[in-house]
Amino acid sequence: MSRGRFITLEGGEGAGKSTQIRLLAEALRACGLEVVVTREPGGSKGAEEIRALLVSGDTGRWGPVTEVLLHTAARRDHLERTVWPALEAGTWVICDRFFDSTVAYQGYGLGLGAEYVAQVQRVALGDFRPDLTLILDIAPETGLRRAAVRHGGEDRYERMDVAFHHRLRDGFRAIAAAEPGRCALIDATATIETVQARILDAVTRRLDLPAS
Repeated sequence: MSRGRFITLEGGEGAGKSTQIRLLAEALRACGLEVVVTREPGGSKGAEEIRALLVSGDTGRWGPVTEVLLHTAARRDHLERTVWPALEAGTWVICDRFFDSTVAYQGYGLGLGAEYVAQVQRVALGDFRPDLTLILDIAPETGLRRAAVRHGGEDRYERMDVAFHHRLRDGFRAIAAAEPGRCALIDATATIETVQARILDAVTRRLDLPAS
């Protein structure tokens, strides 16, 4: 049995990840693949409990270092209990956010620095990396307007100031530029159908997606 593939979707608030993850999962299943859709922080029982601490409450609830450690603890549990077993079973895994979000949010957005965050990730994850990372790029003002129409209390990061969101976008763009072999930067301001087509093109070319 061949190992499954691990695809992550990244981007700022309101970039449309949830919609595109659903469409990508449908397309992969139409090709006859087993697919698991998961998310971070979360994706396992323990990680979901940590998620509740991170995505709600006051914007200054945690210091940047504490946030990195919480995200990374949730990530390790998620990998051990969900992602790695699925990949070993030959299942393709699509994840809404992964370590690039920690680099972008805490490293760039909160000013810890990308290398500091990367060091913590190496300790927890070793050399494990996604097979493909799709970064949905959108202007913060546009993304925040989109995000504002969503319902629910998981809006702690959305409520941070717009300067934070601009640093966040800069971080994601820097990640894409530094690792072009792993990352594909996708313009998220296009129509849903156009973004979907660009994502499927990247997956097909880079991961040798079988025909449906």
